[in-house]
Amino acid sequence: MNHLLDHIAQQLSTHFRKSVQIKFKQQVFGGDINQTFHLQTNIGSLFLKLNNGNLKDMFEKEFAGLQLLNQTKTVKIPQPILYSSFESKIFLITEFIKKENPQKDSWKTFAHQLAALHKHSNDQFGFSTHNYIGSLHQQNNFCKTWSEFYATHRIMPLIQRAFNQDKCSKQDVQLAEKLCSRFEILFPQEHPALIHGDLWSGNFMCTENGQPVIYDPAVYYGNREMDIAMSILFGGFDKSFYDHYNEAFLLQPQWEERVKLCQLYPLLVHLIVFGKHYYSSVIDIIKQY
Repeated sequence: MNHLLDHIAQQLSTHFRKSVQIKFKQQVFGGDINQTFHLQTNIGSLFLKLNNGNLKDMFEKEFAGLQLLNQTKTVKIPQPILYSSFESKIFLITEFIKKENPQKDSWKTFAHQLAALHKHSNDQFGFSTHNYIGSLHQQNNFCKTWSEFYATHRIMPLIQRAFNQDKCSKQDVQLAEKLCSRFEILFPQEHPALIHGDLWSGNFMCTENGQPVIYDPAVYYGNREMDIAMSILFGGFDKSFYDHYNEAFLLQPQWEERVKLCQLYPLLVHLIVFGKHYYSSVIDIIKQY
């Protein structure tokens, strides 16, 4: 670890064009993909994400996603500083932000900021590059419609992968195909929105003055209901957040009825990554719609 920290200090010194020394490190727990550390340096606190390097471009994609979110000047993100590799490890360095509880106005602020982010649009659904949701590769080939994109780059690749891993049946794949054929009817027409892509409470925090912060993005231009549905999936967001969001950027009628449909993708991700105890949730949604 000491050799790695020496290498990181050299990289930081080159980046900032001044000598950077790492005074101490403290491991921060919470994620299940990477090791994470708070680094105290002579230029302030920094955040280190460390991975064994099996997914060599993962932090490159995350860095680009953070940069894009930052460029929108909507929601605060930890400032990305650099990503690189050392021996068999890959690492990402960002600004360190101390996590605090939301304050009274934090949910309204975040709702309006997220709405502003979602107003950043594109001609097509998708993204200029593929990236990751957690440790899973995420396809982002551009499509003209959300129904085509959600079917061909989200649901069908993952249900097929689940089948290949013996986590669902051939009949389940056929049911998913039938569901995908109905997306054009189930989803209303809307312009592509720049979305965080993995907006659960574990990727949200507030600063000590209550300023909302989001991180660990899986960005693409998609249906903004994906972010809303993901925020509901595992809880942790105050009910007022959804009312404030609707004030800022009214969701399409019957959006609540499509929440589980939008949750199908992250639940498929969990089925593949974490195992078959997510199977019933996936199949219940497929059968429901």
